[in-house]
Amino acid sequence: MRKTLFGVVITLVVLFTFKYCDAKKEDEITLHENSALIQEQLKNVGKLVVTEGHFSEVFNYKNSKAIFSDFFSAEKKALVVVNADVSIAYDLSKMEYEIDEENRILRITNIPEEEIKISPDFEYYDIQADFLNPFEANDYNAIKETVKASLMKKVEASTLKTNAKNRLISELSKFYILTNSLGWTLEYQSQPISNFEDIKF
Repeated sequence: MRKTLFGVVITLVVLFTFKYCDAKKEDEITLHENSALIQEQLKNVGKLVVTEGHFSEVFNYKNSKAIFSDFFSAEKKALVVVNADVSIAYDLSKMEYEIDEENRILRITNIPEEEIKISPDFEYYDIQADFLNPFEANDYNAIKETVKASLMKKVEASTLKTNAKNRLISELSKFYILTNSLGWTLEYQSQPISNFEDIKF
């Protein structure tokens, strides 16, 4: 009777051990599969151009040069029409993250700054210059720098950056949906994320 009881106990212990090992092995496989899926999704995110806009500007350029100790001045001027395409992009391939398999956490540690690209097209009209104060390369460079600064102010005052941020949030929300569906936690700067709209980039 004791031998039979001992045999039954040994059998149960062996079965439980195998079952526990199989369950643990299955859990590890699932964990690695989930981790691989998350990594694959992260790799698939490339440079994302989130929004584009177009601006037009008309500039009056004037420059005067004192001649002969301010006895008279030589002026030059031009009418400049600028059409510019603007794009705001987030290069999410530069996003920094950590995958914590043991605790099932995807940590986004750094989201890159937006990249603002301004591509202006210049048309010059009514160029007037004095013989003693001709148009030179410096004038064209000064016009370009002034236009670029003006357009940047317009971009800052427009809704382009807000629209770009909204597109970024929409893209990052996909990671929350993925991690949440797999039973993982998504963190940004050590804080669990449930709503990307509350994040300050």
